[in-house]
Amino acid sequence: MTPQMTASCPPPSTSEPSREELARAFCLRQLTARARTRAELAGQLAKRGYPDDISNRVLDRLAAVGLVDDTDYAEQWVRSRRSRSGKSNRALAAELHNKGVDNDVIAAALDGMGAGAERAQAEQLVRTRLRREVLSEDDDARVSRRLVALLARRGYSQTVAWEVVAAELAAERERRRV
Repeated sequence: MTPQMTASCPPPSTSEPSREELARAFCLRQLTARARTRAELAGQLAKRGYPDDISNRVLDRLAAVGLVDDTDYAEQWVRSRRSRSGKSNRALAAELHNKGVDNDVIAAALDGMGAGAERAQAEQLVRTRLRREVLSEDDDARVSRRLVALLARRGYSQTVAWEVVAAELAAERERRRV
């Protein structure tokens, strides 16, 4: 090696990384895997024994550079879960609440879908499932229970679920008669 190459390389660090640097590195690794809320990261840091002052400084810095944004996280979560699994607003709100998202942020993220759109989503879920069902005359009770359970697992109220299932089951029977 030439002396110029070794002169430009910095000497190896002999100091230990600070607790704050370790916390920041941990958060960055967590954020590399997937987006996370501020509360999720704070919980992980607390679980690993980092003091609140270090956690707050690290999380404030990550928020300042845009890596931790609960509003953006909530909007993306709602869009994704609505399109992939057909979850109701109530179920989405509960999931975001469990992730530590503030109630005002949750309300803003769910603002775009009203009761009519939510019902239409439930109808589409039931319609899709009914197309795959083999319906006989005495299967209505069994099929209805299964479809109501499907909607209940996705957070729809029992009233909406029964109304949607009854209407869609009648429409499917009529469609198959023609």
